[in-house]
Amino acid sequence: MSRKLNSMMALPMSATAMLLGGLALPMTAEAGIDDNPFIMVETREPGFQISPMLYGIFFEEINRAGEGGIYAEMVQNRSFEDKLRVDEIRRTPLAWGVRNAEAVLENATPLNAKNQTYLNVKTQAGGMIVNGGFVRNFNADMRGALSVASGEKYDLTFYAKSAKSVKLHAAIAADGKEAAGGDVVISGDTWKQYSLVLTSGVTSAEATLQISSAEAAEFNLDMVSLFPQKTWKGRKNGLRADLMERLVEMKPAFVRFPGGCFVEGRGIENRAIWKNSIGPVEQRINQYNNNWGYNCSNGLGYHEYLQMCEDLNAEPLFVINCGMGHQLQNGMYAVPMNEMDVFVQDALDAIEYANGDVSTKWGAERAKNGHPAPFNLKYMEIGNENGGADYAERYALIHKAIKAKYPKMNLIANEKTNGFRNDIIDPHMYSSPDRFFRDYTRYDNYDRKEPKVYFGEYAVTSGSGRGNLIAGVAEAAFMTGLERNSDIVIMSSYAPLFIREGWQAWNPNAIVFNQNLSYGTPSYWVQSMFAKNRPDRMFPVTIDGVVEKAVPVAGKIGLGTYQTQAEFKDIKVVKDGKTLFESDFSKGMDGWQRIAGAWKVEDGVLKQTSNDNNTFILAGDPTWDNYTLTVKARKTGGSEGFLISFGVKNREMRRWNIGGWQNASHAVEADDFTDEHVNGSIETGRWYDIKIELKNDTINLYIDNKLLKSQKRLVGQKEAVTAGYDEKAKEVVLKFVNGNDHDMTYTVCTDSNGFIGNVNVQTLSGTDPNGENSFREPEKYAPKTRVIRDIRDSNFEITFPAYSVNVLRWKR
Repeated sequence: MSRKLNSMMALPMSATAMLLGGLALPMTAEAGIDDNPFIMVETREPGFQISPMLYGIFFEEINRAGEGGIYAEMVQNRSFEDKLRVDEIRRTPLAWGVRNAEAVLENATPLNAKNQTYLNVKTQAGGMIVNGGFVRNFNADMRGALSVASGEKYDLTFYAKSAKSVKLHAAIAADGKEAAGGDVVISGDTWKQYSLVLTSGVTSAEATLQISSAEAAEFNLDMVSLFPQKTWKGRKNGLRADLMERLVEMKPAFVRFPGGCFVEGRGIENRAIWKNSIGPVEQRINQYNNNWGYNCSNGLGYHEYLQMCEDLNAEPLFVINCGMGHQLQNGMYAVPMNEMDVFVQDALDAIEYANGDVSTKWGAERAKNGHPAPFNLKYMEIGNENGGADYAERYALIHKAIKAKYPKMNLIANEKTNGFRNDIIDPHMYSSPDRFFRDYTRYDNYDRKEPKVYFGEYAVTSGSGRGNLIAGVAEAAFMTGLERNSDIVIMSSYAPLFIREGWQAWNPNAIVFNQNLSYGTPSYWVQSMFAKNRPDRMFPVTIDGVVEKAVPVAGKIGLGTYQTQAEFKDIKVVKDGKTLFESDFSKGMDGWQRIAGAWKVEDGVLKQTSNDNNTFILAGDPTWDNYTLTVKARKTGGSEGFLISFGVKNREMRRWNIGGWQNASHAVEADDFTDEHVNGSIETGRWYDIKIELKNDTINLYIDNKLLKSQKRLVGQKEAVTAGYDEKAKEVVLKFVNGNDHDMTYTVCTDSNGFIGNVNVQTLSGTDPNGENSFREPEKYAPKTRVIRDIRDSNFEITFPAYSVNVLRWKR
């Protein structure tokens, strides 16, 4: 592993030298690198320009990220629209409780046509209704989750009507005592808005909002809202300041919003409609976020997102629904093409709202909502995680309409669509640490004639705990590959961004918060480190290290389906002409292990009859390698194709997903193979001959004797490096990731005149790869800085700790 360099000698290359970002150049160095491997940064001629948009954030309404998160509204279910079913109109509203009172939902005389449910309250003397904020299954005897601070002011507003004059008392209560309060007299049988400013006399994170009457009374309420006056940037209907400062720390170049699956809805009827989310909040239509399990008031709407991007100095990237839902609804994923006009128009109108002159219809709406100047939207994504022929057809329709009117708009596709030149494509990856370490070379050999890449969603989700150190380290290794290939990967964002404690729908996330506290996971700090240290131009960099040897793929075989019914027969495994396994099902399912699904044998055919996700059976020996698996398969119903597993061993799962992704493409799903898709679908009722050949570290994939794909197993390496030049600071920026369980000492060299001055080092590290931050220890795993002072030599030595992400900067 050592490399000795003498004065004026050329840098040798060997099998142990891994070159990243360019060819090795001659290097001038003094003798003295005797025992350490080296890192060689070639600074004489900077390479290509790194995309200034490389590191952004993806905000999705998930895990209460918006409603109950960055949106500063403190009252859950303020408009009483958050109900489980329409036929439950006569029930106490979600998130509200009562004391000595009866409260039921009504819709006979609503506040307006868009806000049709209100609360009818009948109190005994001293009776009240109570809201605890964003607490699950709240009742009036519980502690709340409103966070208030002593001396701070909170704006309470609500609409009310009553046949008789009623004096209401509104209070913030904490620890059984009133922390702030005020009276208001309501009267009249038409809706009126009332307001109070409540100044808290205590600091508490467990307060509640109470509205009571000293006398027996009946009245109606709607749009009960409590906002801190201190929002981020001081904006009305604004954002929670402490959480937004977390985003400022990430220095995002762009913000993708509002989803994600939130955009699609589980079915098209639950999709996000931006026009429902602008204007006065009481006029906005609520959206039930059925993918993630809670209601959204749309108070955090299209205008607020655009304003947030402007305040963050980040480019907005708006995701528009493309006429497709997240799951099969009423027998279809997509609306018919003859009903697509509304989706096309929504996209065009969204651009006009963001960018149009005030003389335009939607530009005038923007001005009316308080922002006469355009927001300058430049990026739009058409759909989210949609694919196949249905997507290609709808994408082309929307793309052509937008380009005809807004030719400079940058349009992002969920995948490469055949027969159409995509501007930018958006792959996603959620996987294990090993996969992320392996995938740091993913774009090294990417065809530069192909579309640019926005890697819009990625995270280590296996072996990641609730956001542990090894997840962040592995993601950092992957990010060095994105940065090293940023001539083609022009944008990227981690996902998801936020989770409110107690509202987990996805794990892990970058920022964890409750009503008054927050912390960043190691992944959050990695995002911050990379964004704050994005160079302007690449430098070639060479690292001397040990390359892991590829090993043969080995393991059992398996069959399965995803929301599909199928039949299988003539399964055979052969190695070197010898049959290792053969199943004609004459003895039923002997030799097979049922994992999931409804499996049975009839007439010599194995049938899977359920519509479940990820059905699976398993057979064989984990030591099998270099074999050929053949199987006949026929789809009998459902939405996709077949899942043919190979090389299954312990926790290693590998499968060929044939006709997956809404029956649009075929791809291998495994940590140690890239998920390169081949377009294709599976017909119902037709038998297919499927063959998978395992040859050492290579797999060959066939359908009906046609080779569709040949792939090599990815080689894992736990070190990653990239280097570049910060033109403004006139500094070299070197990033090094050590994913090993031991420290690594390197000698850093350059091809210039050596080092004069200090090297600033920022390191995120820890001895426990499974270590996590917490509310108790919010920065247990966070970057620490140090300085290597007064270097005056051709090289310097540095030790990178185990499980670490490191950023070095020095003057060029």
